[in-house]
Amino acid sequence: MSAKSPFPLALPPLLVERAVKLALDEDLGAAGDITTNSIIPAEATGEAAIVARQAGVVAGLDLAEAAFKALDPGARFTRIVAEGGRVAAGGRIATIAGRTRALLTGERTALNFLGRLSGIATLTASYVDAVSGTAARIACTRKTTPGLRALEKYAVRAGGGVNQRFGLYDAVLVKDNHIAAAGGLAKALTRLASQRGHPVRIEVEVDTLDQLADALKFPIHAVLLDNMDVETLRKAVKLAAGRVVTEASGGVTLETVREIASTGVDVISVGALTHSPRNLDSSLEWTR
Repeated sequence: MSAKSPFPLALPPLLVERAVKLALDEDLGAAGDITTNSIIPAEATGEAAIVARQAGVVAGLDLAEAAFKALDPGARFTRIVAEGGRVAAGGRIATIAGRTRALLTGERTALNFLGRLSGIATLTASYVDAVSGTAARIACTRKTTPGLRALEKYAVRAGGGVNQRFGLYDAVLVKDNHIAAAGGLAKALTRLASQRGHPVRIEVEVDTLDQLADALKFPIHAVLLDNMDVETLRKAVKLAAGRVVTEASGGVTLETVREIASTGVDVISVGALTHSPRNLDSSLEWTR
């Protein structure tokens, strides 16, 4: 498997360091690895390989490497598959050489990050492959594990997807409850126009074609077409006529995503990418 990847990705070092420290602190507690430290001499060295037990897309190598190097700064981590690259079942993802204690102690932390992020990347790639040949992009949502959003959204990009807003702070998304609480769509968007201090992207969630027509009267950038059937989506795209970005959302599955993409929507958001992925199973296998 080639180490070359079409997705040149890297996580910010500070984010990696913080996430790995938190994970290791959680695993080691105050006493450390009482099993490994009781069995393995401090001076012992060894080598191992991270092997995929199933095929998938790899993400999280920076975190896996950092987990081992936090315990042994001199450890050598060699990537065989690059970030965003595909690995076959039984294929090696990386090799690691260094202090035996560090390899054994860091194993679970490294594999946990690698498994979770690779699982997200693999599921994302399945959706991206399913809409291949259409103009639709696959996006994630804010349905992420608390504290791990940046990592999980990064994994979506490793799988070929795109990120929707990161949080409540970087884009406006006027949802159904905002509209209900404000007393209607027009009131919500009028208040928004009067309160906004600087230009930000504005997206509005709509459930019907009438709501869409009303939303298009305002200076917005995108519409979230929520839980519309395929025929209604086609009409919505035609009504939008390229004036705003169209995003389909709600109940999207691998079985339905291509038909949704065929309507001409620009983006399809899939919460399952981050809230329901299956970890990519891998193991640390001793080689010396």
